[in-house]
Amino acid sequence: MDRVTTHLLADHIRDGYPGYTPSRIDAAVTTYLVLLSVIGALGAVAWLGTARAVKAGRRLARPAALVLFVCAATVGLTGLLTTDTSGETGLPPALGWAGMAPSMAALLAVAFL
Repeated sequence: MDRVTTHLLADHIRDGYPGYTPSRIDAAVTTYLVLLSVIGALGAVAWLGTARAVKAGRRLARPAALVLFVCAATVGLTGLLTTDTSGETGLPPALGWAGMAPSMAALLAVAFL
């Protein structure tokens, strides 16, 4: 995805690790994209399950939604704030903030429960 759009992630890795070869940068981008995709898919499944539980009137749905929000916010903040060995954040700030967007939506969902 990064290769056909902005190259934001590849440029960030290249800036942080100028000695990396193009193939190593591609491998790092692929690793990041797979990791972010898996986290996103797990989050979507968890929230769909929680929505079904709320609709069904399950007693533990609200506490589960709160736990999911805390987990999502923790994962989002980790992506936004964690620095790697280059001294820069692991993700470019734009991607880190984009990773926080689902947590803000989750905060609204939990508040409306």
